[in-house]
Amino acid sequence: MTRSESVVSGGEVLRSVSQRSLSRRSILRWGIAAGAGAFLAPAVTACVGPSAAGGGGSTAGATTLTLALNRSLVSLDNKLNQFDAAVTVQRAVRQALTEIGDDLKPKLVLAESFELTSPTQWTVKLRNDIKYSDGSKVAVEDVAKALEMYSKVNGSFLAPQFPEWPTVNKKDDLTFTLDTKAPLPVLNTLMSNILITPAAANKPEELQDGVGTGPYKVASSDRGTGTYKLVVNENYWGTKPNINEVNVRFMSEEASRVVALRSGEVDVIDSITPDSVAQLKSVNDISIESVTGTRYDQLFYNFRKPKTSPMSDPKVREALSYGFNSPSVIDGIMGGTVTSAKGVVPHTLAGAVQTGEYKYDPAKAKSMLADLGVSNLSLTVIWETGEFAGDVSTMEALVEMMKDIGVKVELKQFQPGGDISTWRQGKAGDWDVLGNGYGNQTGLALTNLQGMYAGTAEKEATRDTYHGYIYPDITAQIVKATSETDQAASEKILAQVQKDIWATWPCMWAFIPNAVLARRNRVEGIKLQPTNSYQLASVKVNG
Repeated sequence: MTRSESVVSGGEVLRSVSQRSLSRRSILRWGIAAGAGAFLAPAVTACVGPSAAGGGGSTAGATTLTLALNRSLVSLDNKLNQFDAAVTVQRAVRQALTEIGDDLKPKLVLAESFELTSPTQWTVKLRNDIKYSDGSKVAVEDVAKALEMYSKVNGSFLAPQFPEWPTVNKKDDLTFTLDTKAPLPVLNTLMSNILITPAAANKPEELQDGVGTGPYKVASSDRGTGTYKLVVNENYWGTKPNINEVNVRFMSEEASRVVALRSGEVDVIDSITPDSVAQLKSVNDISIESVTGTRYDQLFYNFRKPKTSPMSDPKVREALSYGFNSPSVIDGIMGGTVTSAKGVVPHTLAGAVQTGEYKYDPAKAKSMLADLGVSNLSLTVIWETGEFAGDVSTMEALVEMMKDIGVKVELKQFQPGGDISTWRQGKAGDWDVLGNGYGNQTGLALTNLQGMYAGTAEKEATRDTYHGYIYPDITAQIVKATSETDQAASEKILAQVQKDIWATWPCMWAFIPNAVLARRNRVEGIKLQPTNSYQLASVKVNG
């Protein structure tokens, strides 16, 4: 379902946005005052223990935790959908061989060991004490089936991150090798995104329920409403979690989430704007958690446009970028809680380099478009509600900014659970700019580069490229860097390829947001990671 937006005309963008922000602040203040729910490396050797800080106690006498997410959790499986806040819940039910720790380095989870035994082979041994929530043991065949299912799903978020899929070769009941044709020295990191499910229950699609090895299991779920109830997995192989029951709710309206938090209806909310943060900081029993993030939010161009389209010209894309007033958005809408990107991946990732800056120069934008012979340009901009904090105000501002340089914009806003996926994949309507975010769960720039910019004709056939971005020379260099076992040589290749990508002008604008959540003070033990997730098993609720 789409919704075309119409907004105020003229050069009143900042005043318009300011008025909307004031209105939102007024609503939030009223709700808070009322206090009512009126708005509704060669080897990985360190093992991460599920008994993180806050763990270790019995669940006897523990209470219920309620999370309110800004986007609908349509799956407890990440084959297609891995927006940041969902990771916390997904990995409380299903786990991977490894996970990325607070230092953004891989740590062991289901694997007892994960060692590089030759340039094209990793040898993995499973822990011998792991059981699923139904009491069955994790088997090598489950890992093989998981890789097969992730590779077969169309439109996968994760598939583009793998330059090739490793082959599982079983050695004994617990030991197997992951073999590749070319060296893949970051495979231990990539495998942190492959969640393991019993082979017989796995499918090349999003899984709504089923069993996992995590500290919680699914008691009930409703994909349509984004509502889930998790209870303690009594067969969990690690230290039992502190909380008996976790309820997950979808609340798209920020004002609803804020008032629900203040009234005690929910305990934790995510993805909130600076207005909400400012309001909640003044409330005695509410705390804000914030950390510099690894997410790359963008206004990404559609690279499936025909060569006859002006949008296929990087100079046109560059010109439009000069027409976007990012400083006003950062200060006026996002309250300085985001950083304008200076490269094609977040600067917080290992291997990222600065390649340029987004500059606001509307005169240059108009001059470039005129020199290129581009006039009467119309753009269609699409995005899903909640893609990033302040999304609606940002898009409305974009309309006015483009109007100031002679470009007409139509907005199409998709509701969570709608058909934006088919639009993104080029299977539905046409579009020019997509408001999107690319979460990074590995801490490596290489992951973004592989997933976003290493497109091929083969991947495009199954719509597994990042919105049609295909530059064979760039892809070849990324693949070369991925298989390079010498880290210095790999980083040198990646530094150059990031500059080459910038020259293609993939985005009108991109930014790195802080990961932010708000919690009631009775909730303790949340250690928010740069990946905008946390260990649910370590959380405590007092009272």
